[in-house]
Amino acid sequence: MERILLATDYPNLTELKISHFHEDALYYFVNKLSLQSIFREQITVLTLINDDKYKKQRSLKNYSLYVYSFIFTLFENLKKLSITGGSFGSSYPGLSLRDLPFTTFSSPILTHLYINVDNFDDCLYLLDGRLRQLTTLCVTVYTVKSSSEIVHNMDKLCNLKYFSLKVSDLFEAYDKISSLFRRMSNLEKLTLNIAVRRRTRVIDGTDIQHDIFDCMPQLHSFTFCICAYVEMVDLSYKLTSEDIQQTLTDIGQQHAVSMVSYVTKKKAACSIFSLPFEFDYLEDLGNKYPNTVFSYVTYLLVRDTVPFEHEFFMRIARSFPSLKYLRIFNMKSQTLNSRMTFSSDNSQLYSIIEYPHLTILDVKYAHRDYVEQFLNEAK
Repeated sequence: MERILLATDYPNLTELKISHFHEDALYYFVNKLSLQSIFREQITVLTLINDDKYKKQRSLKNYSLYVYSFIFTLFENLKKLSITGGSFGSSYPGLSLRDLPFTTFSSPILTHLYINVDNFDDCLYLLDGRLRQLTTLCVTVYTVKSSSEIVHNMDKLCNLKYFSLKVSDLFEAYDKISSLFRRMSNLEKLTLNIAVRRRTRVIDGTDIQHDIFDCMPQLHSFTFCICAYVEMVDLSYKLTSEDIQQTLTDIGQQHAVSMVSYVTKKKAACSIFSLPFEFDYLEDLGNKYPNTVFSYVTYLLVRDTVPFEHEFFMRIARSFPSLKYLRIFNMKSQTLNSRMTFSSDNSQLYSIIEYPHLTILDVKYAHRDYVEQFLNEAK
């Protein structure tokens, strides 16, 4: 890279993309005085493909201080920063701002930020005023465990126009999300992918209207997947996707669908999501799911209290054409008809199910019938 950048003058160079980035790379940039003027004065858009791996033993505090925060020291005119992972299934170290000074990872001119953070509190830190010109924030959160002792700035976020929140962990305090939305009155675009546990009721169109639409009068684009894990013992009625679907129709979400999957006899996963489905992962999909194609999904977890039959996996192959990672949670034995499908005498009578991109199959919590189905030599 040095030879290319020093080969001639690049007065119009404003964007830089670095693949296979790792923390040692910053020290390389610091020691190359000949490049510092380009980094400091010209680069306004920076994209890092981060190959560093997220490890529990790694100090996220030090990584955030000496890698992420140092970016703004090296690139003083940065207006757009995007940090993404290097490969499928890998997570890079998330930004962690707890117990660090307010000036850590701060900028008076940054307008666009795409980054993964360690905790939901770190998302709130990013919105506490240290990035006051921010108009776009796209954040993926690894965990949601937070401290009640932390007091965050709750001022209105008047400049924010686009907010994307994807959470890998299960929320319990849904009110923290709804209170955050009340600060975003000028938001025009929202992307939301969350799962909430220990609910006594579903999250449906009524909640979307109250917690999102009523708070964001300028909103014109809403892409979402919201799953609520409802404890059945708290309900006096049977959950149906049709009832939830009606609440979405009532608020004008004709292109959104609902799905109810019973993950245990006492718990249901109640999901609502917009179409087309634009996320790359989906969890707790059961035997009954909407008739649509999930073109972008590469990770899928299927779970149900009744067996998955041969026809179910045929449908999965059609519905998830990009699937790379499939997890099966089902300890129920298949019916006799499905098991006979894979006997030596009958296997040629049934069409072969093909998953052209599948690289990982997790059957740790699956009945051996499913193992035989996927590993049968006739398939």
